[in-house]
Amino acid sequence: MPFPPVPFPVVDSHCHLDFDVLQEDISGVISRAKNAGVHLMVTICTEVKKFPTIVKIAEENDSVYCSVGTHPNHAGMEPIVPAERLIELAQHPKVVAIGEAGLDFHYDRAPRDVQEEVFRQHIEAARQTELPLVIHSRDAEDETLRIMEDEMGKGAFKPLLHCFSSKAYLAKKGLELGAYVSFSGILTFNSAVEIRQAAEMVPLDRLLVETDAPFLAPVPHRGKPNQPAFTAHTLACLAEVKGVAVEEMARITSDNFFRLFSKTPRPEIFGVAA
Repeated sequence: MPFPPVPFPVVDSHCHLDFDVLQEDISGVISRAKNAGVHLMVTICTEVKKFPTIVKIAEENDSVYCSVGTHPNHAGMEPIVPAERLIELAQHPKVVAIGEAGLDFHYDRAPRDVQEEVFRQHIEAARQTELPLVIHSRDAEDETLRIMEDEMGKGAFKPLLHCFSSKAYLAKKGLELGAYVSFSGILTFNSAVEIRQAAEMVPLDRLLVETDAPFLAPVPHRGKPNQPAFTAHTLACLAEVKGVAVEEMARITSDNFFRLFSKTPRPEIFGVAA
């Protein structure tokens, strides 16, 4: 199925270009993305020890930026990285976010106390750098909110609830704390009624889109490896949910991205923010 037309350029705010299925064809992945209207993407770090590979991808491709951080499922796979080290690595001009970090109690692949300590170190790094914190939360809504509320009391930071697939109250409470909410291909799944309901309640000025590629390919590509080009399908679905034109949703989510990811230079193709 062809990509839906996207007359305005789009940002894939979260993908994993270092994963083999994408990295082995990186030029093709980026070319297909641009052909689908996706002119900028952020490749997200899941282990700090892999940061050199991730930042190299960003350095070699003008349309790619990156983050630095430790995914909660990987929190037990490397020593806890202190905030000071994350801050140091984040000085690279291509690093525009901290994370992804957070809590994942679905798989419990790392001890929960370790996940929490890693999460708090990332929050401190996000606070000091003023970069957005990409938050992963799965089956851990209450604990995620507890930590976010506690840490927000110590000083503001910029949260992004990525690949939203949680209960709606996480989005509601997160919004109260100033969070943005990003939706992935899950939004297009027939079974994702609650996720679409959550998207309905998120204000237009807090919405982002992403792929989380190579995972969670949207309909009509479900079951295949995901790629940034498929952002266009999620964008079209989000536009339908919110009752706005696809072009308008592309403009809105791009403007939101550059407001939140303020370290990222805005390419001329994206025009001037509305």
